[in-house]
Amino acid sequence: MAFPRHRPRRLRTTPAMRRLVAQTTLEPRHLVLPMFVADGLQEPRAIGSMPGVVQHTRDSLRRAAAEAVAAGVGGLMLFGVPKEEDKDATGSAGVDPEGILNLALRDLARDLGQDTVLMADTCLDEFTDHGHCGVIDAMGRVDNDLTNRRYIEMALVQANSGAHVVSPSGMMDGQVAAIRDGLDAAGHTDTAILAYAAKFASAFYGPFREAVGSSLQGDRRTYQQDPGNAREALHEVELDLDEGADIVMVKPAMSYLDVLRRTADLSPVPVAAYQVSGEYSMITAAAERGWIDLRPAVLESVSGIRRAGADIVLTYWAADVARWLS
Repeated sequence: MAFPRHRPRRLRTTPAMRRLVAQTTLEPRHLVLPMFVADGLQEPRAIGSMPGVVQHTRDSLRRAAAEAVAAGVGGLMLFGVPKEEDKDATGSAGVDPEGILNLALRDLARDLGQDTVLMADTCLDEFTDHGHCGVIDAMGRVDNDLTNRRYIEMALVQANSGAHVVSPSGMMDGQVAAIRDGLDAAGHTDTAILAYAAKFASAFYGPFREAVGSSLQGDRRTYQQDPGNAREALHEVELDLDEGADIVMVKPAMSYLDVLRRTADLSPVPVAAYQVSGEYSMITAAAERGWIDLRPAVLESVSGIRRAGADIVLTYWAADVARWLS
């Protein structure tokens, strides 16, 4: 039997050859590390459903952030966890300049300056006693416009605290335009907006809710995307682009690679994808049981997200991957 003239295996013969012809690259600069900082802790607190991830104290956050930046990660995404007694119906702790998230932003801004991209989660769910991402009206529904006004307040205090990027994740209609107008009016024209443009009502957020001590009862299906609706997701992306988003994101990543690919094809701005808590925990649990090898599985999963079109990948393995790649 004659072999064909074109043999793809010729380009796989050695590590050097495979590196030379690699179509998708993965570098530390592509990665953002999500981090949790909790009020009232004396020591970091392990998150049971996310082995290896913790709620940080302000001091442990500073150390871990410095280590991640030294490893080369491109950015840090901060989530604040208030004390339970500080939660209320409108998420006041999230807009308090002395709230845990804003204090931590100031800590890292002083420590790291321009050495990293400091991102803040601009959402109320961690700070509300009902656990929803917005302000609830008399009928028990999330009030879109009242919530956007709260997001403007939140974005301003985050920008004042040192965030380079604010990240509205509540899926309110018009949230990007509202925040952009608010930032610009206050002189924060250089503060970027990373829009959670296609955020799906996913089953893979479970461990995250433990990580932020969520008070949610019920679900968020009235404002997060239906998992089956790809065209609607792309419409949401287009709306955020029209409103001035500097970066658009698809969340979760691994179950929505088709949406990610189509978003990358249409977007003129950088595209991010979030490898969420459930994705992290599934791979970690399988590796702990010896069913898969952790390091190659992580690298394959993150490379797959990059291959689908993500310029930026948020992953809880960001610092590990950065060290593995060095």
